[in-house]
Amino acid sequence: MHAWEVTDPAPIETIPLRWTERPVPEPGPGELLLHVRVCGVCRTDLHVTEGDLPVHRRHVVPGHQVVGTVVGLGNAVTGWRDGDRAGVAWLRSTDGVCRYCRRGDENLCPDSRYTGWDADGGYAEYTTVPADYAYHLDAATLGGDIPDVELAPLLCAGIIGYRALVRAAVPDGGRLGLYGFGGSAHLCAQVAIARGARVHVMTRGDAARRLAHELGAASVQGVTDSPPEPLDSAITFAPVGSLVPVAMRALDRGGILSIAGIHLSDTPPLNYERELFYEKEIRSVTSNTRGDGREFLELAVRHHVRATTHTYPLSEAPRALQDLKAGRFDGAAVLINDIS
Repeated sequence: MHAWEVTDPAPIETIPLRWTERPVPEPGPGELLLHVRVCGVCRTDLHVTEGDLPVHRRHVVPGHQVVGTVVGLGNAVTGWRDGDRAGVAWLRSTDGVCRYCRRGDENLCPDSRYTGWDADGGYAEYTTVPADYAYHLDAATLGGDIPDVELAPLLCAGIIGYRALVRAAVPDGGRLGLYGFGGSAHLCAQVAIARGARVHVMTRGDAARRLAHELGAASVQGVTDSPPEPLDSAITFAPVGSLVPVAMRALDRGGILSIAGIHLSDTPPLNYERELFYEKEIRSVTSNTRGDGREFLELAVRHHVRATTHTYPLSEAPRALQDLKAGRFDGAAVLINDIS
């Protein structure tokens, strides 16, 4: 099979991805083998490729928003059969026995593993996934049919955006600010608006601003501009630490900032009086639980959440990552398996 692998992490403009020929992987015990149909392009893929995240697996195949067809079952797999449509997300496995897993916080498991970082992902013709961490994506399970291309971004951008929204604890009818408006934020906004929140978007780029207006944002302005009213909650999606004090200043008393994403550049010092006083809070977001994924997919169908997508052939994955970094598209990019 063909696959993209990270050689030595470096700026994406230098093409640190190599197009290789590999054997089709064998599913291990408890695993599914998937023929990749599409794979979403996530900013975390960019962090892995460029070295913002430490190397966990040499020459890893990135990609963790996979929609594929089951074409092989490892030993002891139940509940799946060949031909099923399955989804692969970021969280690949946990130990299931640590104190965090036992209390329902598997996203905090110290022995957690991740697709496209610890194990090869979906920038390839085939990939594997532990059956217990795969998502059933047939129409009956979802409660509705969503096309592959629209479904792929829901598997990470959507799920992480949903967890960030939960962590932000937006009150009923509350005022929510979103900093950055890419793949994750534009899905999060749809859920928040459907739940009655008034959403203010701070972002760069004309395309992203137009999309925010189209999706029903109450206001749209520059990424460092002040929203027109104090915020009950805010979420930073852009991995830019300098936005943290900007967002904190925009919060009303008792407001909560949720920081989405696995990587954030250094934050400047915070001024206690202007940015932390009056019981404001900062909360990080670490991965997700499988429960988050199931809840979000149900909400996505119920509220008709749809990803705005831009497709690229799998063979042009480096160009998709370059365009993501440069902010050349709104919404999310999706790779289509054009090889087989």
